[in-house]
Amino acid sequence: MSEFDDQQKQWLQGFVSGIEARKAADRLASRASGAPAAQPPSPSIGPDALQYAAQDRAVAAGGKLVAEETAKRQRHPLDRWDEMVGRAEAGQFPKGIDVFLTKYQGLFYVAPAQDSFMCRLRIPNGIFGAWQMRSLADAADSFGGGYADVTTRANLQIREIGASHAVDMLLAVQALGLTSRGSGADNIRNITGSPTAGIDPQELYDTRPLCSAMHHYILNHREMYGLPRKFNIAFDGGGRVPVLEDTNDIGFVACQVRGGEGFEPGVYFRLQLGGITGHLDFAFETGILLRPEECVKVAGAVVRAFIAHGDRTNRLKARLKYVLDRMGREAFVAEVEKEYGAPLRRAAGAEVAPRPMADKGGHIGVYAQKQAGLNYLGLVLPVGRLTSGQMRGLAEISERFGSGTLRLTVWQNLLISDVADRDLGICIAAINALGLGIEASAIRRGLVACTGNAGCKFSASNTKGHALRLADYLELRVAVDLPINIHLTGCHHSCAQHYVGDIGLLACKVDLDKEGGEESVEGYHVYIGGGAASTAEQAMAREYAQSVAFDDLPPLLERLLAAWLAHRQAPGESFFEFCRRHEIATLRALADRAPLRALAA
Repeated sequence: MSEFDDQQKQWLQGFVSGIEARKAADRLASRASGAPAAQPPSPSIGPDALQYAAQDRAVAAGGKLVAEETAKRQRHPLDRWDEMVGRAEAGQFPKGIDVFLTKYQGLFYVAPAQDSFMCRLRIPNGIFGAWQMRSLADAADSFGGGYADVTTRANLQIREIGASHAVDMLLAVQALGLTSRGSGADNIRNITGSPTAGIDPQELYDTRPLCSAMHHYILNHREMYGLPRKFNIAFDGGGRVPVLEDTNDIGFVACQVRGGEGFEPGVYFRLQLGGITGHLDFAFETGILLRPEECVKVAGAVVRAFIAHGDRTNRLKARLKYVLDRMGREAFVAEVEKEYGAPLRRAAGAEVAPRPMADKGGHIGVYAQKQAGLNYLGLVLPVGRLTSGQMRGLAEISERFGSGTLRLTVWQNLLISDVADRDLGICIAAINALGLGIEASAIRRGLVACTGNAGCKFSASNTKGHALRLADYLELRVAVDLPINIHLTGCHHSCAQHYVGDIGLLACKVDLDKEGGEESVEGYHVYIGGGAASTAEQAMAREYAQSVAFDDLPPLLERLLAAWLAHRQAPGESFFEFCRRHEIATLRALADRAPLRALAA
């Protein structure tokens, strides 16, 4: 057959153009008539293919995508920058599903608690520079409320950001070599690691390079933003300060392998999966050992397996735990190996040394580093909050007396490292001049509180305010002489991880009978005997009391602590050990008989 001549080619082009024009007209007519727009086709290649294929399978199986999945499918949240800029220029906050989508950029519209944004950062391993802290203080003053909160993921949040300053804040963060991208919504949250990494005399492995590599892996792999729900990853290097890695979806735990069939002696990482303490599960040991250089790639494989098999139709069952429950642990690990491209090394036959003991209070005080003549100082931050003035002051102190390095912990406090022996006294004095310190009572040093209803719409109580009032009350009345953790969380999301505290308090509304009717007040459900990050103290707290009005809570806890101090088997028996030794009914009876102020300081 001969080639088409010019006239035939022109006719054919016109014919095809007419068909395309008709298709476009049909689409416009369909929209005008109110017919639902078709879902965008699933890409067969590219970084979003994995997410779209998982959504397709859910629908093909008869499921219905939740609203968040539908919104993510229509246009990826990371592709909505222009919309966010437009709202900022108009001085408008997002509405409806856009509130969720904006979290992909690290901006949280927190109404009705506050008619403003909160910006959550990403600080891998919680370690950053004094110059960054100083500039963040400036940004908090210029665009926010003039303060920042340290989170339970060794991170910072800046609050009270007006609608018109949303993009200003993001650009200020990015100018510092930091980012907030993917710090909220259905994404991998801040990567946590040992806060004393590189300076801890007992650590097995410096987690800083691994946390940085994992952080940049996420930022540079778009499919890491296609999850069905949020995801947590932690690296524990075996240091003095625990990381609570067993509460994460993926926990990497450094261990010393002495040998064994098929094993060269050295440092490996145990792989743990499925931690989610708000749903009463610790991460389980997979029995897999990884070389440090294998960890990030394996984490990517775990996340891809989660993307492929996570639930897109029910957000209450969309976390990794429920994939493991549904598929079974071995079947899920097989999917991880498929994504990884090779079998993973089983620990059977390896001679693994126990983890060096963690120090429950090791995040507060002065400790010698492995570098001779240098120390790190753990500061007490009242419920994790820093004013912009304190932020600048700490930046200056860390530069003048240390190496200009600041380290956040999952205990909502901060370390200053590399302080010479000769400078300890003047450094501590400078910290005290900021209204902060390196010393605290056993109660105050283990106090953890989520944002509370002063800044979170989900919270049922003022957790930070209540935490401080509890500490004030108990310090005057109970001479606690061993570390104890009290965790206050405002809702079922359990941001303060109440199930792993010695005492966990979950906020609720309590209805009281008053003359003339009922009154609803802020209160808490009380849980006791929880612990994490150590096989010796790994347990979910048990329910001790329900719906206790806050005004009744301080004396209730006073009696409980007094009962522990009066009836412990030895001076060294921890509150955790005391609680696990008794049934809840026995603990209640002991507390009921304990007189108030019986052990006042």
